[in-house]
Amino acid sequence: MTKLSVNVNKFATLRNARGGNNPDLIKVVKDCESFGAQGITVHPRPDERHIRYQDVLDIHEVVSTEFNIEGYPDERYMQLVASVKPTQATLVPDGPDVLTSNAGWDTVKNAGLLKEITDELKKCGARVSIFVDPDVAQVEGVAEIGADRIELYTEPYAANFKAGREVAIAPYVKAALRAEALGIEVNAGHDLDLDNLFYLKERIPFLAEVSIGHALVCDALYYGLDNTIPMYLRELNK
Repeated sequence: MTKLSVNVNKFATLRNARGGNNPDLIKVVKDCESFGAQGITVHPRPDERHIRYQDVLDIHEVVSTEFNIEGYPDERYMQLVASVKPTQATLVPDGPDVLTSNAGWDTVKNAGLLKEITDELKKCGARVSIFVDPDVAQVEGVAEIGADRIELYTEPYAANFKAGREVAIAPYVKAALRAEALGIEVNAGHDLDLDNLFYLKERIPFLAEVSIGHALVCDALYYGLDNTIPMYLRELNK
């Protein structure tokens, strides 16, 4: 079964737009889990424009499923993971000026850095996932680094899905199969939605986890959060 981890960044963005505590992020986390989510994802950034570092500490106190902390492995991120000890730490190559994740790591060029970081995170008891483009060479780089999982960056798949899903999915299947052969588990995330999720899972049936935030929050505006999360789960488990 592929797990659904709900990225709650967008709920924090909405809260921050007006100040105060509406929506209440802790209630959102509890509700997501009660409605069926099997994980909670956060991606704190240095400017705290959505998830704040204090939010991560607060969520850690209430989350009952898997907790995934994404981020660039700067000093503050490493300290946060060491303090919280989440189920999973997902490394992304975003600098502080990046609006949203838009590329995977070059795991060959950054092998030394990523191996050092991975070793340190594993000492905290975290499963380590590395955000990568659907490229076999990058997957093989992850194997050399010693991370547990990859997270396939799926924005190109989502962008090209309607024009030709077979072509769009092809590099992802190839990368995922190489990861499986190397003993690396496969996650996926970015721009996945109710239209393109099932086909991704159908073509990569051993997918371990998807992390979804923006599209799920947008759908919840129409369907309600209590209906939306089961809708995503159905797409994953048809």
